[in-house]
Amino acid sequence: MKRRLVHMLLTETGAELRKAFRAPEFIIPTLALPFAFYMLFGIMLSRSAAGAATLLATYGIFAVMGPALFGFGAGGANERELGWLGIKRAAPAPAMTYIGAKLLTTIVFASFALMPIYAAAGFMGDVALARSAWLALLVSHLLAVVPFALLGLAFGFRFGANAAIALSNVAFLSLAVLGGLWFPIQIFPAVMQAIAGWLPSFHLAEVSLAIVGARPDGDTGCHLRVVGIMSAVVAVLAGLAWLRQKS
Repeated sequence: MKRRLVHMLLTETGAELRKAFRAPEFIIPTLALPFAFYMLFGIMLSRSAAGAATLLATYGIFAVMGPALFGFGAGGANERELGWLGIKRAAPAPAMTYIGAKLLTTIVFASFALMPIYAAAGFMGDVALARSAWLALLVSHLLAVVPFALLGLAFGFRFGANAAIALSNVAFLSLAVLGGLWFPIQIFPAVMQAIAGWLPSFHLAEVSLAIVGARPDGDTGCHLRVVGIMSAVVAVLAGLAWLRQKS
């Protein structure tokens, strides 16, 4: 039974990957934008390896948000409007294979988005980390896919394609700016700094910053617990949206 589920998951993931590669208008901006931003702010305008490392930590979170939010939000809503989800529900396969395949596909594209940023940081930004730190940073960035994918899933199951695209764009920019991914939140007014504490992007960035040594006194465990709670809340919202559109 488990082997059959794994086979269905891999088959579904292969189909999702082929479908994604046939939409370069989605792939190219999603992969190129974070790299272009990092090259500008992390390499060209940064004057030190420490600055490049700090922006590597935060722009890594920014890089994985796009595939997660738009792949699940806009993509899911479009498939629902086209009736594809209805066909999926009628098929003799667990619903989790559909969601799992999308999540694996998102992780693949998140990896593609991260690779040029990591390469630029190491070869052009003089970022020198231990192998264990590079690995921990990669794991933290890839795990960051989960809360944003769940948020995109809630958008995709609850709203139409146009609304889901709009909400994904608003969430993408808001989480990036207010979460301190582009600029340190210390330069923001007190109200905006308070808002950051309620955003998963901020807490995920703090975890990544601790890994590269930019937050040596940070409470990583606390940030991880907050992200876990936020992810659970968004998962419940996504589940309710699924049940609502299913009925």
